[in-house]
Amino acid sequence: MAMRLVVIRKLGFIQQAIGLARSVFASFLGFVLLCSVSISVAQTEIQPEQTVAITSKGSVVATREMVVAAHPLAVDAGLKILERGGAAIDAMVAVQMVLNLVEPQSSGIGGGAFLLYHDAQTQSLISLDGREFAPQRADETMFLGDDGKARRWFDMVPGGLSVGVPGTLALMDHAHVRFGRLEWDTLFEQAIVLATNGFTVSPRLSKSLEGYGGKRLQKFTEAFDYFFPNGRSLQPGDLLKNPQFVKTLKTIQRDRGESFYRGQIAGEIVASVRESVLNAGIMDKADLAAYQTIERTPVCSQYRGHQVCGMGPPSSGGVTVAQILGILEFFNLDMLGPDHPMTWHLFVEAGKLAFADRNLFLADPDFTEAPIDALLARDYLRNRAALIDLNSAMAVPVKAGTPFESVSLSPDTRDGLPGTSHVSIVDRNGNAVSLTTTIESGFGSGLFTSGFLLNNELTDFSFRPRKNGKPVANRVEPRKRPRSSMAPTIIYGPDGSLKYVLGSPGGSRIISYVAQTIVALIDFDMSPQEAVNQGRISSRNGAVDIEKETGMQVFASALRSRGNSVKARDLNSGIHVIQVEPDQLMGGADPRREGIVLGR
Repeated sequence: MAMRLVVIRKLGFIQQAIGLARSVFASFLGFVLLCSVSISVAQTEIQPEQTVAITSKGSVVATREMVVAAHPLAVDAGLKILERGGAAIDAMVAVQMVLNLVEPQSSGIGGGAFLLYHDAQTQSLISLDGREFAPQRADETMFLGDDGKARRWFDMVPGGLSVGVPGTLALMDHAHVRFGRLEWDTLFEQAIVLATNGFTVSPRLSKSLEGYGGKRLQKFTEAFDYFFPNGRSLQPGDLLKNPQFVKTLKTIQRDRGESFYRGQIAGEIVASVRESVLNAGIMDKADLAAYQTIERTPVCSQYRGHQVCGMGPPSSGGVTVAQILGILEFFNLDMLGPDHPMTWHLFVEAGKLAFADRNLFLADPDFTEAPIDALLARDYLRNRAALIDLNSAMAVPVKAGTPFESVSLSPDTRDGLPGTSHVSIVDRNGNAVSLTTTIESGFGSGLFTSGFLLNNELTDFSFRPRKNGKPVANRVEPRKRPRSSMAPTIIYGPDGSLKYVLGSPGGSRIISYVAQTIVALIDFDMSPQEAVNQGRISSRNGAVDIEKETGMQVFASALRSRGNSVKARDLNSGIHVIQVEPDQLMGGADPRREGIVLGR
């Protein structure tokens, strides 16, 4: 056992590896030189969040405050709030409201969110759960057909039955009451101006309408009229106004969401869900009135002297990222570096092991106890790491571990499609926000009401409540929150000070994207932009996905030689990172999306 876990100092196995790959640093150059080169969607998997182009982005440095998000107009709105003396939470509200308008396929008040907040004054970390929950009338059979078999996932995404009770607005209100500095009504001004006067449709929004999500929108009159004016999809450069959203924004501006959860907007949401032409839903106004943001304990673990903190369940992101890193800590990745195939063999194997545990154990902790301490115990992770063979891949699916004696559950391997966005903010006082926000699949359920899209979050539940006679932890239950992969992350350095603020969209691959970025930052000492530019690699206890047309593809043959099935895909991450130093902030925005970094 000890021989397998030998801290990789002697690199005798190098000779057995398939030649040294080119340096990832060198591959970055080729990667970013793909500026404006279109990348087609993988034929083997639907990607509603399509990469339009890889664009070259350089590191951004500031001294006081910084915002990173997926659209320039949203970033600008956030920075304006900071310039007026607003706090990170104030800027977050402004950013999210603009994202709702300009990036509607990814997030908005019709969805949910998870937030990590670093309070510089108290040096504390707060974790807020704004995840959607199932209506009171939901039950574990709601996604089963008359024959008792699970219905097709794609069939259940559109329409009202997939819509969970939205939590993003409640989370924003909760966070602002506790940590905001500016008046609530001042945070909506930029979104109102843009919705009133119009904004320019981006290439990414236009391209997204050509994919699976856009086809889903065409089934619903309200969505079709907005996104397909005059019968054609919105084109890059079109001026798009949203008068319905203006009305909604002004209402929320006045009443902080009272109408959304208990008034007129609540009624419009319920009507849209229950009267859907496809999969009519079961939500009622009592469900909306019952929604509450939950403050949960962050999941924190040690990695190379740093404290890495993320979201606990119902998000699986924080625990699974921590498991991947905890397994990798038994190997000297810094000595291998980013240019050696062994690095990525170890990363892939750690991902298989962590996802196996995720699929079995993690769900809403208010319904199923999540054994977080047991899953992150060092001895347990050492035993999991010992399963890794340096010369061959583990056959998939890898079985979950046994962190305790008796496990009476069946795994849920369902993975939804990515329709998500991430925001990282640091203000002048050192407060930090890491927010991952979503409506689930691209364009959510397709239901468009009051100027915004409703989520399809309930399809994140397991459709099968039991397997092999054992319950699935992530089965549907009334008022339960479905398992998520969102992984907003805040990292503290060896001295205990705030060091990194990051996160990503990307469905269940979020976990791999975030873990890979952390390895790049800590093990390889990359700058935020270098870490974000990396070609992506992911294993979710199945085939290994490698981002096509990037330098990461040079490792494919080495991974195949060890027994992996390797697939080249369009891996559309959206990593946004802020690195905090004593005298400056450094930011990185994912080149696969339209986001930018702004600071001052």
